[in-house]
Amino acid sequence: MHPSNNLNKILIIDFGSQFTQLIARRIRELGVYSEILNHKKIKYFKQFDSNVKGIILSGGPLNVYETSKIKFNSKILKLKIPVLGVCFGHQIISKTFGGVVKKSKKREFGLTLIKKIKKSKLTNNFFNNRGTSKVWMSHSDQVFKLPKKFKAIAYSENSKFCIIENKVDNFFGIQFHPEVTHTTRGNIIFKNFVYSICKIKKNWSSKKQKERLIKEIRQKIGRSKVLCALSGGVDSSVVSKLLYNAVGKNLVCIFVNTGLLRKNEETEVINTFKKKHNMNLIYVNAKNLFINKLKNVSDPETKRKIIGNLFVKVFEKYAKKIKKVEFLAQGTLYPDLIESKSVTGSQTSKIKSHHNVGGLPKKMKLKLIEPLKYLFKDEVRKLGLELNLSNKIISRHPFPGPGLAIRIPGSITEKKINILKEADYYFIEALKNQKLYHKIWQAYAALLPVKTVGVMGDNRTYEYICLLRAITSEDGMTADFYNFKKKFVQSISNKIINNVRGINRVVYDITSKPPSTIELE
Repeated sequence: MHPSNNLNKILIIDFGSQFTQLIARRIRELGVYSEILNHKKIKYFKQFDSNVKGIILSGGPLNVYETSKIKFNSKILKLKIPVLGVCFGHQIISKTFGGVVKKSKKREFGLTLIKKIKKSKLTNNFFNNRGTSKVWMSHSDQVFKLPKKFKAIAYSENSKFCIIENKVDNFFGIQFHPEVTHTTRGNIIFKNFVYSICKIKKNWSSKKQKERLIKEIRQKIGRSKVLCALSGGVDSSVVSKLLYNAVGKNLVCIFVNTGLLRKNEETEVINTFKKKHNMNLIYVNAKNLFINKLKNVSDPETKRKIIGNLFVKVFEKYAKKIKKVEFLAQGTLYPDLIESKSVTGSQTSKIKSHHNVGGLPKKMKLKLIEPLKYLFKDEVRKLGLELNLSNKIISRHPFPGPGLAIRIPGSITEKKINILKEADYYFIEALKNQKLYHKIWQAYAALLPVKTVGVMGDNRTYEYICLLRAITSEDGMTADFYNFKKKFVQSISNKIINNVRGINRVVYDITSKPPSTIELE
């Protein structure tokens, strides 16, 4: 179900930047399909995709001197397709065409003021009336000498050739990152490149995605049955509804209650999908099985593997009872594949395992179908609304596959799970009541494996610490903590301590990603 078969697109060649996904999303937000490909895989292209109408070379941790690490086929720069180089990509273009790239005497990181030298199609409406713009820099090398045919468009205090172009051959280079929100009017750079330079028309919308995916699902599945593991999260909800719209009762959803779900979650899932949408849903209460298997297990990766493997076994057991099933559906997204190094082969290291990625259960011998695998989270939400799923489901914060298990560092007990369910419930409800829920990308409560002394009335308490986390993000790859007002923090702390037995202290996590991850484990 690759969308590039009949869509004109922007190809983003990834050199390992943490911002590469943002570039792809910015292009798609303009209504044009974009795709990421690792720089090492370019050499395998015997004939370049005719649907590629523009190429963007991403930033990355390498420098142009590390030729042994850069597997970049420079022949793609001779295909007469417009090319935009971002940061490291800017330096690659300069070096490839004979320019000089060296280490800077002074590095540029963070907000930087750049000044216009001359007009360019790329920077139309980008600069203010004074001919300046604030951009986000992140580099220690720079272009010292321009290649032939290239002109300087803008400069900064430390980068003489901050924006460059070869107008005749449609090559453009920018030393900064227009994809991050810190760059003022950064989206205009992409808009000019996509529409004015590459001359691509809009071809990417939620309505078109729905129509295309339903058509492709019907062609692939035919009259066969398809299984789907439904959790009630955004991804599995959207993929289930998409499949239901495509094949109706030939879809069988299996909902496994691991005992690690949020408060009342199993009831909400059954009411929504079985009763409201009339889907063929099998409910499996495996709560005791999961909790017993996790007894005395403290290692985070071991927890994930136990939950993932056990989930597959339970799923298999009930799936075998259904006859004439040929397909298994998963709600895998583009970022899932990228973080698991399955799509681009990027230098970005694998931080933790995603148990929803990595193939089929071997015994089942089913064909895998992943309708959402080329979509970002925000695109999945829009698709869900297009499929008439409620905003309550679509707007839910991300929830990890292993559930509350990775929000209880250390050993897991049923008592701890129940304490955490209550604390998380009060936190999320407070966010909704104060109209903060939709301003935050993900929020949750965690139960730390530490007890502290407290005083309630005249009595001494010795209970757990509850950690609250709320972050803002665009795709979960990078994140910052949400800055609550003191009144809210005081209020939710009192609410949890007064209503949840087992907690006598509440702390708030103010760490960004990086250096931390969003979840604790």
